[in-house]
Amino acid sequence: MIDSRWSRPAWRARRRPRLAGRAPATPPAAPSPARRALRGASAPRRSRCSSSAATCSRRRRRRRGGGARWAACVIIDRHDQYSGSGTLARVYALGLVARWMHLASSIYLVGASTMIVIAGRSDRPTARRWEHRILSSARGLAVAALASGLVVLGVQTALFEGRAGAALELGAIARVLTETQTGHVWLVRFGCLVLLSTFLLLRLSVDRRVDWRAARGEGVLLGAAALVPIAAAGHAAAVEPDTARAIALDGLHVIVAGVWVGGLVPLALLLRAAAATEGADARPYAVLAARCFSRVALGAMVVLAVTGALLATIHVGSVAGLVGTSYGRLLLAKLALLVLVLLLATLNRSVLLARLAGDGPTVGRPAMRRLSGFVGAEGLLALAILGIVAALGVTPPARHEAAVWPFGIRLSIAALEGTTGEATRALIGSQIAVLGLAVMIAGGMLRTRRLPLVAPALIALGAGVGLALPPLAIDAYPTTYLRPSVPYQATSIASGAALYHESCVACHGARGAGDGSARLALPRPPADLRAPHTAQHTAGDLFWWLTNGIPAAGMPGFGARLTEEQRWDVINFLRALSAGYAARGMGSTVEPDRRWLVAPDFTFAVGPTPPRALKEYRGRVVLVVLYHLPPSRPRMSQLAGREGTLAALGIEVIAVPTDAAPDAIRRLGAEPRVLFPVVTEGAEAIVTAYRLFAASPHAEFLIDRQGYIRAIAQSGGEAAELEPLLAQIQELNQEKAPAEAPAEHVH
Repeated sequence: MIDSRWSRPAWRARRRPRLAGRAPATPPAAPSPARRALRGASAPRRSRCSSSAATCSRRRRRRRGGGARWAACVIIDRHDQYSGSGTLARVYALGLVARWMHLASSIYLVGASTMIVIAGRSDRPTARRWEHRILSSARGLAVAALASGLVVLGVQTALFEGRAGAALELGAIARVLTETQTGHVWLVRFGCLVLLSTFLLLRLSVDRRVDWRAARGEGVLLGAAALVPIAAAGHAAAVEPDTARAIALDGLHVIVAGVWVGGLVPLALLLRAAAATEGADARPYAVLAARCFSRVALGAMVVLAVTGALLATIHVGSVAGLVGTSYGRLLLAKLALLVLVLLLATLNRSVLLARLAGDGPTVGRPAMRRLSGFVGAEGLLALAILGIVAALGVTPPARHEAAVWPFGIRLSIAALEGTTGEATRALIGSQIAVLGLAVMIAGGMLRTRRLPLVAPALIALGAGVGLALPPLAIDAYPTTYLRPSVPYQATSIASGAALYHESCVACHGARGAGDGSARLALPRPPADLRAPHTAQHTAGDLFWWLTNGIPAAGMPGFGARLTEEQRWDVINFLRALSAGYAARGMGSTVEPDRRWLVAPDFTFAVGPTPPRALKEYRGRVVLVVLYHLPPSRPRMSQLAGREGTLAALGIEVIAVPTDAAPDAIRRLGAEPRVLFPVVTEGAEAIVTAYRLFAASPHAEFLIDRQGYIRAIAQSGGEAAELEPLLAQIQELNQEKAPAEAPAEHVH
């Protein structure tokens, strides 16, 4: 029987609840489809905190250096909970609108001040009236930024505390301001906005050019000082380990957006005023201002594209995150609007801007009027983009959410393995596509005769893509990019092995070779689970098949029989089974810079000491020894006798008895004295997992500093020369630029 919760029609029927342990002041909104299905009712989501809301808040605030992350995590974790109905939901909606207003006001403050500086000082009446109008609007924007900032602070306080009334409590607000990085950033920005508002209200004498430049430059600097710190209170502040880099990128992205986006409306107003009959005196001034702004905007677009791409890699990370999460879809909507803005900007720059120098009554003025309208349209689209940006600020980044893949296929290079013809087709198609793209770019750079080059190039590009992509397409499912909720560790693998032998042996066989006794009754032979194709599928693919089954192959679904955690255990076992089969050729010699076999993590205890985990030894070379007495006694005595030499090389030895004897230390004897850890608790799971990589009575696994198995020595336990092992250890110690540590979950 297939669990209906994981069937495609019901895939978007529920949303998983968030923060189950922290009860909201009002009933949370009805859950949304895909998020609920990602967990499944068989294994309810664990609460992040079992304490009361107040206790949890105090605990998070006390956490050293956790102010920024506490603030960010609470508001993000409450995103789903407060997006439905109820008092806090209305507070959340109010906060979203306030964020939009605050961001837009801050952006336009920077843009208005910058546009005045770009346009320059003028003594023409129309230009002076325009400048006065922009300054007056800037005063209003400063007040709007202050007011909306206060609302944002109140909303954040209410969401942090979990009570709508906290928005008006001075004590709660004070805690947010003084105990979180979000509050600290708010104080800095609010102070800058107060200074800017005061400065704009002053009636300064700017008759001299130097005074004008100083006054207008001061406005730009104060506006930038109030805008840039936004980056230190957003998603970038929670990025690890490159927090400073992420904040710097976000800050640069925001300030450049302020210069470009914020300058659109002031420019449109200037062009409109100069295009009027009575604005003829300012037309040369407006033309020069438009040209200068166009150059600035072009540079801003380049910076925005670069910083935006880098930020997307930080917060999204993958195509699945882009199309399969709320954050990614909001980002796509933002990009779609941005494309429209860029199309308008291209039209303005290439067509209308060039016509401004034409004959005034017949060409120049009509072009200026149209340019004013198009620039204003850019400004309105940019305002909509800022609304999306405000929503992105309170939406969990795609990298931290489970992606729901919306398509029935995906592209993977793994589809070409073992298919020479398809690989050749993909290679030829890709080369044709690259050639077409190169010709199209070259044709686009020409001033004349573009069509004869661009048209065939487009045809070649389309043909190449059509030829290259089909061989790369493989089936995909909503859970294809689902992240496992159970780490890749020995306990999970051992549990998965037991479940496999209960439910899967009949078809797939005890070794996973597809040779089970029930295979003859199936529509097609069962898959060989040891083969490389197992590693080519994502963990989410396996999870989908385990949950729903594969009807065409006669495989039943186990969604109703196994909990979510048990399904992940089976998947971890299958991954280890396939990896172990692939490791058959791994010997006792380290292959330089070849890291592929992840060592399953495990937890163990030595006597009465606290439990430890293998991952705690990251940064050091580890030798895991599976031994069996009495055959392994000679080798164990040899390792114990050379423990000082091994320690001098920085290697940690962990001895695991294959019989999981609780008195393993006593059985090794007093001489030679064993100083390295001998597992007395947790050995059974370790042996079950690591036996998949080596089946000999005595096996030694050399694990590098990043947690990869680099060599496997199998024997009967007899003593052997230790120098080869010492040489392998020295080679691992000398490796430079170590690879990134493997993830705790299979992918």
